[in-house]
Amino acid sequence: MKILFLAVECAPFYKVGGLADVIGSLPRALRELGHDVRVAIPRYRSIDGAKHKLTRAGSTFSAYAGSEARRTEMLRSDASGVPTYFVWDERFFNRDVVYGQPDEVMSFVFFVRAVLEYLRQDEWMPDIVHAHDWHAALAPTWLDLLGRADPRFASMASVFTIHNLAYQGVTGDAIWTFAGLPARHTHLAVEQPGTINWMARGIAHADVVNAVSARYAREIMKPQFGAGLDLLLRERKDRVSGILNGIDADVWNPADDGTLAARFDAGSLERRARNKRALQRALKLPHNGAPLLGMVTRLVEQKGIDVLLNAAGDLLSRDVQLAVLGAGDSMYEGALKALAARYPKKLAVALRFDDALARLIFAGSDMFLMPSRYEPSGLGQMIAMRYGSVPIVRATGGLADSVKDASRHQASGTGFVFGPYTARALLEAVDRALRAYRSERSWRAIQMCAMQADFSWARSARQYERLYRRAIQFHNAA
Repeated sequence: MKILFLAVECAPFYKVGGLADVIGSLPRALRELGHDVRVAIPRYRSIDGAKHKLTRAGSTFSAYAGSEARRTEMLRSDASGVPTYFVWDERFFNRDVVYGQPDEVMSFVFFVRAVLEYLRQDEWMPDIVHAHDWHAALAPTWLDLLGRADPRFASMASVFTIHNLAYQGVTGDAIWTFAGLPARHTHLAVEQPGTINWMARGIAHADVVNAVSARYAREIMKPQFGAGLDLLLRERKDRVSGILNGIDADVWNPADDGTLAARFDAGSLERRARNKRALQRALKLPHNGAPLLGMVTRLVEQKGIDVLLNAAGDLLSRDVQLAVLGAGDSMYEGALKALAARYPKKLAVALRFDDALARLIFAGSDMFLMPSRYEPSGLGQMIAMRYGSVPIVRATGGLADSVKDASRHQASGTGFVFGPYTARALLEAVDRALRAYRSERSWRAIQMCAMQADFSWARSARQYERLYRRAIQFHNAA
């Protein structure tokens, strides 16, 4: 199949969060299965053209922003192993900060319009357009409302992936005309009067919809997690499925990670101790034999920081250490700094994003905390398991789909799972983990099961193959 990914970030070119990791990895896995997969993203100012060997892909062309025809340039790079196209426009993409800009909806709509216009002049045409999150939702919307009447696009099926339903791209309905869609349109029942909800549009118009874990796909059909779109999702439930994200086994490989104090694998776990000591030195924590818990996270409510703070006093009264790396809401940053001052020998907080320190936390912590309120897929728990850090997670979304509770599955458990979103439930799971930690034999067995779990993109890519075939079947049957 010929498959075109549309997204607004992609590793290694531009990364803000986990979306970039997915767009940087899944296309490679699909290409290894024999598919012709390409990616299109905006060309932001911060993308290093020389480093990534960007070249012009054809001549300039006209793309529309509302009724204004703008001369637009498409660039291309093959440096990542996947043909990647970059839409350049001085007005919309000459920026370093992408999200939260006053015109972000207009810029993302223009990006999709430019890609569709480029396809008119290019010899290569995809069988599938795979749009990711609300930023690219114009693609399935346009293909459904206008593309079927255009011979060049009529056979093109669409897939829409929900990475995080909470972010929906709601804006005034003047954007409909700006997007080049039919002047007359019917608002969706879930759209407020006078608005367009791009997440809802992607769900409503795509041939198939998927979320980034099976559990999350079920959760978002309920009001608690549906963010106002649960009714729409239930209406399209025959088109909605879930596929757990993967991790790049080459990028996240403790046996070949040059940032670590000691490289290791499942056959040399004793070498992990050097990484724990290096982590403690880096964070000025004493090397006293206490189990070390790690967190690498955005400091936002979704990630369970409020539950962690509620549990912190009791948690740090135990014989443990805690290392937290991340940045986010100033309220949470301040509370963690205050706790670190109160428990300087037990809690270390680094309020930044730091890839090398993150890897050392994965490789040096004994346990990895993810007490998320909700978690569509989650990558941290998968990386932690690959690096031999046993995850302690809440039973939600991709966390529930990827971590098997060792208290219930003694021969195959990979971590510790708790249900209620409370400090008490978190502490109970930590205590179960601490009891297992006291038995070197039991702990080593859990670590081995965790490190041998398969979270490769190859597994997920085979599921996406089947999803694409379903999309084509639905499209052809319409």
